[in-house]
Amino acid sequence: MNTLSSFTTSDGCRIAWRLDGDEHRPVLVLSNSIGTSLHMWDGEIAALASRFRVLRYDTRGHGASGVPSGDYSLARLGMDVVELLDHLGIERAHFLGLSLGGIIGQWLGIHAAGRIERLVLANTSSYLGPVEQWKDRIASVLRVADTGDMTETAETFLRNWFPARMLDAREPVVERFRAMLLETDPRGLAGCYAAVRDTDLRTAIASIHVPTLVIAGRYDTVTAASHSEAIAATIPGAMLFVLPAVHLSNVEFPREFVQAVTGFLDEA
Repeated sequence: MNTLSSFTTSDGCRIAWRLDGDEHRPVLVLSNSIGTSLHMWDGEIAALASRFRVLRYDTRGHGASGVPSGDYSLARLGMDVVELLDHLGIERAHFLGLSLGGIIGQWLGIHAAGRIERLVLANTSSYLGPVEQWKDRIASVLRVADTGDMTETAETFLRNWFPARMLDAREPVVERFRAMLLETDPRGLAGCYAAVRDTDLRTAIASIHVPTLVIAGRYDTVTAASHSEAIAATIPGAMLFVLPAVHLSNVEFPREFVQAVTGFLDEA
């Protein structure tokens, strides 16, 4: 199956998902960053689907998934993944999450380790405080929701995600991500911002015993490389792989990113 499908979570939210690859291969779940959809992985899907049964989904508030009003919790975002696996009858899977997806991955490693075979945490953090900055960001995107104009918000995201050379050249991949941002519901951003605001996993991730690979961007201004280093140092046995990237390391260095992921997962 390679078309978009959906299911409804226990709290009534529609979650859009898609499967690619041979059904007999190990399952790899991909989780997107804030402001994107499952299409953030389009550039890597051919290579990954040649090795795995790839399950992508739109985080609630994003893409074709539902946009509940109000704050989202990290536990709810994590349970969306667990319930999706239940819906598809998948007992265990590898999990790769970038940015917010990586935060969800940490929650799964702590609270649903029995469902995770191997864990890849890319360009992410265990804590992105202080709380006050998130209050301001939530208020800002909710004002955008009143106008419906995501143009300025999209530009801010793009400057944080890509190096100047890619932005100045208006590379096609940058324009694809601009389109994703412009289509994102600001209320979904606000809900996910609240989940990040309330998250501090710096101590809890020491309990993760799932084999873990941490991927960092050396020039990441959103989730600094030092955050990845701290995660790798805290999770027992975790490995760290650093790319000379900003925030979307899978987009800047797709070949190296996929090689690191598949090499790690193949060890299973």
